[in-house]
Amino acid sequence: MEKKAPATLSNKEPNLFTNRVFQAIIFSGLFLQIGIWVRNFAVLLFVMEQTNGNAFAISMISVAEFAPIFIFSFIGGTFADRWSPKKTMVWCDVLSAISVFAVLITLIFGSWKVVFFATLISAILSQFSQPSGMKLFKMHLPEDQIQTGMSVYQTVFAVFMVLGPILGTFAFQSFGINISIAITGLAFLLSAGALAFLPKDRKLEGETRKTTLWQEMKSGVSYVLQKKELSLLGLCFLAAGLGLGFIQPLSIFLVTEQLGLPKENLQWLFMVNGIGMILGGAGVMIFAKKVAPQRLLAFGMLVNAIGLAVMGLSTNLWVTLTAEFFNGLMLPCIQIGINTMILQRTEGEFIGRVNGILSPLFTGSMVLTMSAAGMLKEQFSLVAIFETAAFFFILGMFFILPLYNQKMETKSLDTHPQDKGKVSEVVKNDM
Repeated sequence: MEKKAPATLSNKEPNLFTNRVFQAIIFSGLFLQIGIWVRNFAVLLFVMEQTNGNAFAISMISVAEFAPIFIFSFIGGTFADRWSPKKTMVWCDVLSAISVFAVLITLIFGSWKVVFFATLISAILSQFSQPSGMKLFKMHLPEDQIQTGMSVYQTVFAVFMVLGPILGTFAFQSFGINISIAITGLAFLLSAGALAFLPKDRKLEGETRKTTLWQEMKSGVSYVLQKKELSLLGLCFLAAGLGLGFIQPLSIFLVTEQLGLPKENLQWLFMVNGIGMILGGAGVMIFAKKVAPQRLLAFGMLVNAIGLAVMGLSTNLWVTLTAEFFNGLMLPCIQIGINTMILQRTEGEFIGRVNGILSPLFTGSMVLTMSAAGMLKEQFSLVAIFETAAFFFILGMFFILPLYNQKMETKSLDTHPQDKGKVSEVVKNDM
């Protein structure tokens, strides 16, 4: 008997931009980015204002943002595999909005220190919501549209890398912390509203299994270790995180020491990087169907390594800006290549757990070298640190090279009977 196509896809595979799921996810992402950037900059500027620039208080904002990734990413990814993606994303946005409004009420009548919870709670909930979004891409987009879809999605993020700080600063300076927090809550509610237009979640074949949370977490680790592509991708994540962590806190010194310019010139580096990201996302969108994701990733890692090496050696502003532009241009290649590979190489019922395992590898390694960067700068030159960062990107590229000529392997969310045994075998091994 001939199988019917999923309700969201016609046999002609409609244009990506007319796909209702894609539209809902993009609009949701747009509202989320508005809320996140207004919240981040409003909280940052407010805390600086309240503490007269206390470094510890400001660092706690980063802790509130990154700590949930370590603690909740794998747990959130496992639950995302157990729960329906639409309901998970809608409820996460609604709960984020409720928590933000609760913070606002406390802020008005209580202590200003409660603003940290506005970042912390929504950061926790995003660990459940983000893998569900990837699952929707896998569930509702044809395989040949996934990379293009990820390109558009990453371009939205790139645009806000440029506009977000401006938007957040404007909101705080014009309206103050209370209105800025209210805008954040409203943006989260609008994101939930956009997701309400998603079609009803379909039942997935793995959902009938009677397994415990612990068994599913173990099977997720086993799944990643048994798949060569995902293991190599994890090592690439690790190397890229180590490299980024070295340079993330030291960019300001690149301007003041290496270039001998006032610290205010750092904004030009951020600006050209953001412009590069927008153009890079658009470029990947155009060539998405012609270039395999692993090649995008390898090329992006190579160019970023060269860019970091040049930035570390350069004493000329224009050379540094050019290198930073190419770094921004290639960053979407890395992000889109990674996300597309995860979606293409992972069975639908494991997407949350795979994402929950790989994300902390990147963030954990980045925070590790970020925490050591200040001490290393006292012992070594800025040039040596940037060249070391470039080396880690080269190392990450070498981890991906074994996959460079590999043909695309795709898996559907609706696992066919003959594939089901392969999936369940991984689970059984860990029960």
